[in-house]
Parts: sequence; structure tokens; C-alpha cells
Amino acid sequence: MTIDLENIAQLVARLTRDTGAFIRQEASAFSIEHVELKGKSDLVSYVDKETERKLVTGLKEILPEAGYITEENTIAQDRRAYTWIIDPLDGTTNFVHGLPTYAISIGLMADHEVVLGVIYEINRDECFVAWKEGGCFLNDQKISVTEASAIDDSLFATGFPVHNFEKLDAYLAILNELMKNAHGLRRVGSAAVDMAYVACGRYEAFFEHNLNPWDVAAGVIIVQEAGGTVTDFQGGNEFLFGREMVAAGPVHGELLRVIQKHWND
Repeated sequence: MTIDLENIAQLVARLTRDTGAFIRQEASAFSIEHVELKGKSDLVSYVDKETERKLVTGLKEILPEAGYITEENTIAQDRRAYTWIIDPLDGTTNFVHGLPTYAISIGLMADHEVVLGVIYEINRDECFVAWKEGGCFLNDQKISVTEASAIDDSLFATGFPVHNFEKLDAYLAILNELMKNAHGLRRVGSAAVDMAYVACGRYEAFFEHNLNPWDVAAGVIIVQEAGGTVTDFQGGNEFLFGREMVAAGPVHGELLRVIQKHWND
């Protein structure tokens, strides 16, 4: 079956903007007493769950035959020829604490490849949209990764683990080397936003360990269609379900060498 990816991308972008209005409304009166713990540092609220329900309802109308992989499990997980991968509120901890960086992230996977992605950063009203062989757009304007190819010309984004600290020493060694040689390191708290910012040139690269597919699915195609490269820490293709990712412009190769030097010790 062939589908019109461009048309679907525009419909999904409209859905994320509409649903983002609900999140924006709830943020104005949100209380931390509504928070649940999925893990020690892994928060969830009724806003995440209700947003996911709204997104699933809308996506069923856009592509009824698709399956779903979702963070909050409000629908049975079901991989099909086309599968939506949804993070209803990437950056929940930021949302809970009133920090204005969080996003809706929706990717569409065809078999094993992400072919469409939409990331809507709610507070800045920025909608990043990409589809396979269609380019990458921010609020309908085409965007691309930066041309910087050296670490000393680069600003990097990363995330900190909230569980599974087995590789913490290696991670800190990577951060130590980059701190001394790059323009800087940022930890915004939303992998989806980090990847969108790589795509539009605000960062040169993003890397992180212990990721989930819903954190990064949309960002994969968004970075790729913006001219960037996405790999796992070994330089391979196990980045969607392999729980680690490097997404970058031309600095990808040099950054990957730093990561591998410490990660593989």
C-alpha cells in the first residue's frame, strides 16, 4: 500500500498543534500533586495520558490501518506495516516543574524505517515536520543542519540517565572531553526538542544513552531530512530500539570517535 506522506505529515502537524493547545491550557493550572512516578525520576501525569488519547483518536482518522507504539500505553501496542510511535509529552519533568521546554513527538514507521516525523514544541509554537525524501521544515520554512565539522566549533546537546547508571563513568568521561573542547554542552530535558534543534542548526549534535523509541522516532527522520546523520554509538543503525543515538551534522564522525574512545573501554 502506498500512502501520501506529505499530506499525512500536514494532517499530523495540525493534530499536534490542536492537541498542544490542551497541554498549554493545563500547564497554566497544573499542580505537582497530580504527578505519578513510573520510576524514581520518571514522572507521568494525567496530561500525558489524556494527550496520548487525543493523539491516538486523531491518528486513527488519518491512517486507520496503522498500529501503535506509545509511551503511556493508552492503546494496545501493535506493530503493523505502518506504526505510529508516540510521545505525548516529551519533557514531562520540565512540564511538571514549570520549565518551558517540552513537546509532542510523533513518528511513523514503515516496516523498520521511520518515514515521517512531527515534533511540536509547545511553548515556542514551533512545529518541525519531515517525511522521507520530502525535506524538513520548521513552521513551513525549510531547514538544515549546520556546516560545522569540528568539535571546537560545535555546541552539543545530551541527556542524563534517570536509571541504569552502569555506564555513568564512561558517560562522564565523554562529557569531560567535550566540555574542554566544544563551545558547550546543554541538557534541555527533551530528546525530541534536542533533535529538532540539531535539524535547524541550533546544535551541531545530540547524543544520549538509555533512550526509548518514542523519545527519538520523529527526530530520526527530521534530522535525516535536514541533511544530518543518525547512528547508534557504534556507528550502526540500532538507534531506534537500541537505546542509544548520535544525531548530528558534519561533526558526526569526530563526535562519534570521542564517544567510542570512552564508551568501548
